[in-house]
Amino acid sequence: MVGIKQANIEKTIIKLSETLKSQITMPEWANFVKTGANKERIPQNKDWWYKRAASMLLTIYNKGPIGTSKLKTKYGSKKNRGFKPERFMKSSGKIIRTIFQQLEKQELVTQKKEGVHKGRIITSKGESLLTKNTIK
Repeated sequence: MVGIKQANIEKTIIKLSETLKSQITMPEWANFVKTGANKERIPQNKDWWYKRAASMLLTIYNKGPIGTSKLKTKYGSKKNRGFKPERFMKSSGKIIRTIFQQLEKQELVTQKKEGVHKGRIITSKGESLLTKNTIK
């Protein structure tokens, strides 16, 4: 059996996003928002919400406990400012918080505080979902 860390990440995220479609729902407002102030347009992929949720679940497994601020940095990118030099900008926190709430409602992640570190960690139910959808 292939471990999660040795798996093909792209294929695993696609398969996991298909599974998450039946468990979480994309809010109506998600069809009209950009994923950050650095983006010029809305996402072209209609299933971007589920791919982001799958990617977040995998990141929580690998780096948990992890919070909104670190994920905003992870999903951020450079902003094109015309003649001025590009600058890094973080992604939207509302999207990340909403996906966190949906994953918590499905009991795939939970909040935990370890000393000064606080954030979300994956539960046993979430870990089993990841192992079922892992592709070599």
